[in-house]
Amino acid sequence: MNRASKGGMLEPRDLIASAQLLYAFARTRDALEEREETVPILATLGRRLPMLEALAARIDRSFEPDGTISDRASPDLKEARDRASGLHRRIKSRLDELLHDEAFLPKLRENYYTLRNGRYVVPVVSNYRGEVPGIVHNASQTGQTLFIEPQAMVGLGNDLAIAQSVVAEEERRILQELSNQLGKEATRVQEGLDAVAVLDEAEAVALLSADLDAQTPVFVGVEEMALRLVRHPLLALKGTEVVPNDVVLSGQARALVVSGPNAGGKTVTLTAVGLCSLMLRCGLPIPVADGSRMPLYRSVHSTVGDAQDLSQGLSTFSAHVVMLRDIAAAVGKDSLVLIDEIAADTDPREGAAIAIAVLEELLDKGAVVLVTTHLEELKALAHMDPRFLNARVGFDAKRMAPTYRLQLGASGASSAIDVAARMGLPERICQRARDLSLNAGGPLAKALAAAEEERRKLNEELDRAKAAAEAAEKLRKELEAQKLAFERDRKEKMMRFNEDVEAASEHAAAEVRDLLQKLRAQSNEKAAQEARVALQQRAEEAGKRAKEARAELYQVVAPAPPTLKVGAWVRHSGFDKDVEILELNGDEALVAAGILKMRVPTSELSGSRTAKPQQKFPERNRHEAAMKKASAAAPAEVQATNFRCDVRGMRTDDALAEMERFFDQGMRSGEEAALIIHGHGTGALKQAIRDYLTNSPYVRMFRPGESHEGGDGVTVVALRA
Repeated sequence: MNRASKGGMLEPRDLIASAQLLYAFARTRDALEEREETVPILATLGRRLPMLEALAARIDRSFEPDGTISDRASPDLKEARDRASGLHRRIKSRLDELLHDEAFLPKLRENYYTLRNGRYVVPVVSNYRGEVPGIVHNASQTGQTLFIEPQAMVGLGNDLAIAQSVVAEEERRILQELSNQLGKEATRVQEGLDAVAVLDEAEAVALLSADLDAQTPVFVGVEEMALRLVRHPLLALKGTEVVPNDVVLSGQARALVVSGPNAGGKTVTLTAVGLCSLMLRCGLPIPVADGSRMPLYRSVHSTVGDAQDLSQGLSTFSAHVVMLRDIAAAVGKDSLVLIDEIAADTDPREGAAIAIAVLEELLDKGAVVLVTTHLEELKALAHMDPRFLNARVGFDAKRMAPTYRLQLGASGASSAIDVAARMGLPERICQRARDLSLNAGGPLAKALAAAEEERRKLNEELDRAKAAAEAAEKLRKELEAQKLAFERDRKEKMMRFNEDVEAASEHAAAEVRDLLQKLRAQSNEKAAQEARVALQQRAEEAGKRAKEARAELYQVVAPAPPTLKVGAWVRHSGFDKDVEILELNGDEALVAAGILKMRVPTSELSGSRTAKPQQKFPERNRHEAAMKKASAAAPAEVQATNFRCDVRGMRTDDALAEMERFFDQGMRSGEEAALIIHGHGTGALKQAIRDYLTNSPYVRMFRPGESHEGGDGVTVVALRA
């Protein structure tokens, strides 16, 4: 591409490869656009790929599958090639005639023709050179055969050479033209290559993530590291069965001291954390579980394995100390340090002192440290310095083998004798070693053992507490689910109940209208009595249906009924209204809401109190709004009338009963309006009358009286026709 951008001519194979690249750009861009909703970032990157399909098609059309330039590349090329092909045929035809000439055949070494230096020649015996006119183009090694272009063929040969040069020139021109066109797009092609490189990297990361079952952890500050179920990346890629482990440092802890048996997985844990840290710096996902959190460390330092260097005259311990020196000089805040078997190859007491001093120096500089050890002094650090946290790799005493499971908060025994036995050291030697080790334990080892036993007991208590908490949480969730199901059931049945009541009310209202029409049509006492009986039957049927609906509704309700007594005011949950208890009969009560009386289950009643509740302001406001609306609409239709009912001084129940007889009489006599005289008083009678009028089947509308009619002490009523 660089040569083409500078005007150079590309070979056919380079042009064909470029066309394939341009086609790949197009296919990639189209594939990403189709998946824009699922991979929007990659689709945006795909739009950087150049749209050069036309140039790719032009190049592709110019070549045959074998890489030769096609006749389709240009009309001039096809014409030149056709001319050259015609000359080839003419020359071959003339030569065939010559080879069949009886006089000419004896002069030939063999009966054929061939090409020498692009010219057609025949093999002539050298003795006949003078008898065969033409141009000698070559001779055999012995000189006995001369390859002569017969004089009769020279003109045609010259024409062929010219035609072939025209073909070659046209082919060169085509290659140069295609190279120039590609060179003009060199910048765009390079941008496409850069985008494809990013896509290729993204695909590689995705494939690695799939192979490792990896993900990106939450990035946090250096004060925290929590790798959940981390696996060694290299072992995971090999398909080796890996035991995942949690590696956690939080709070004041900045150094993890890993102990336990040899070949138990301590070094694998260290290198797994180190590799994961470096992978994150490269933008790669790591093999951890959900909930993992890890910083982006500025630098990672490690000393793992035997670092002895005979060429430098360094022993294992000396080389190890040099590594520790260099690490201590290089680290700072945001550094991760991994040290395998720190200060192990020297006197244990002095080695422990060096190890503690180095670790304290690293922590003072702000580094995070993971270290493996068999030194008891390092295992004790966690009990004295909150910056240190113990961890151990497990060992199965029954199988005499490591479990490779990392346990945080505990130090582990090296189990060296058990490992030696597993590796084949003779049993008599192992037993002797056990006998010797029984007398070798010092105060520190005993203190660590006691601390470990206490830690084990605390962990058991913690496990039991966690189990109890989980059981309590499970029970809480079950009760919450039951509560939600109960509430859903109650609401559904309440909705069905209200729908049933509304339907029953509409049906009853329709029947009342029919009866009233019949009553007006007949206008006699017998018809009125029959209508009352029919209304009573309808009311009983509606009450029965409502009772059945309420019974179904309250199958899901189980609260204890309140303390009830006759005369008390309670809340009726079905109608959400305050009612007065008139009678009590077992689990049923006769209640009254205004003029409406009904028998209801006592389970529907709550909030017993002796005084009638005061009407709330919102309810009063709604009533006043209805009255204002009625007053605005009524004057044009409801006029003063001499058909009057005076209920002043009556009790509410008597007044309402009198009004019902009054309306019944008015309907039979064809009255269109009525005047109810109730006076002002405390307003209770007026309120009850207007509540009754709101739901009365006799009433079309009503309004308060005007000043000349008696003011608010009367109510003007329009009766239904």
